[in-house]
Amino acid sequence: MVKGHIAFQYLGMNGSERIFAKAAAAVPPHLWFGVSAVFHYLGPAFAVLLFPAVGVLGVAWLRIASAAALFAPWTRPWRTLAAADGRTRRLLLGLGLCLAVMNCAFYLALDRLPISLVAAIEFVGTIAVALHGLRTGRNVAALALAVVGVFVLIDVTWSGDPLGLFWAFLNGALFVGYIVLGHRIAQGGAGGGVERLGAAMAIAFLFVLPVGLVEALTAFTAPLLLLAGIGVGVCSSVIPYICDQLAMSRLPRASFALLLALLPATATVIGVIVLAQIPGTTDILGILLVMAGVALHKPAR
Repeated sequence: MVKGHIAFQYLGMNGSERIFAKAAAAVPPHLWFGVSAVFHYLGPAFAVLLFPAVGVLGVAWLRIASAAALFAPWTRPWRTLAAADGRTRRLLLGLGLCLAVMNCAFYLALDRLPISLVAAIEFVGTIAVALHGLRTGRNVAALALAVVGVFVLIDVTWSGDPLGLFWAFLNGALFVGYIVLGHRIAQGGAGGGVERLGAAMAIAFLFVLPVGLVEALTAFTAPLLLLAGIGVGVCSSVIPYICDQLAMSRLPRASFALLLALLPATATVIGVIVLAQIPGTTDILGILLVMAGVALHKPAR
């Protein structure tokens, strides 16, 4: 009976959808999130090392282009878009635009600010959205903790870089959009979610195509730079986004939002290991305040 139920569950899925649906069911969603948490900032940390050689927007272009190219053969975005209804196409268009602008803003922020600060700012928006959707004293306290933590991190050192802070807050706002839209495309199950993610990534590439192409051309004359750029795309946009879909397909938004509290710490550790960005006592205090705020808040379902 159980085997029959499982077989029925996979009816109507194509090959890649079945693979991802089985992967989501076989591994606990918290483990998928853990893998995503590591790569979410590992790829960008490596990207920072490429900025001097390729340029900030050139690295963003390589990230999105390589991810779109890797997704295309097995997610077939043209097929997904052709079969989608009007609402789903608008959803994919919105997610694609969000991914394109978010990734560019993220890298422009990382070029000017430490990765731990950018990561902390990334999560203030998620709590603010929860406060708007679910007005409780708990969420007010959570937002207050996170905002104080961000101000502690900004301190005097980084307050003199308004452009860097602008890109960081823009990335944070778009990260909220990614979480909301990502959950919507995951509602049909992990297999279909990854298929739709591939279509959104193709759309993101179309948006970013004219933005960083000139800078990215530098990498095409140096094979090692090109391979490094592709590696950034795999670590930043392929592995974590797929793992997010596998986790989102089985975790309610409230549980997923709670796990996000781990990411500022992940960013800090990776910043220390890869970029030698050593946080001081004040920085650690700010990061802990942001993590406490993310853990405390209760998102609207």
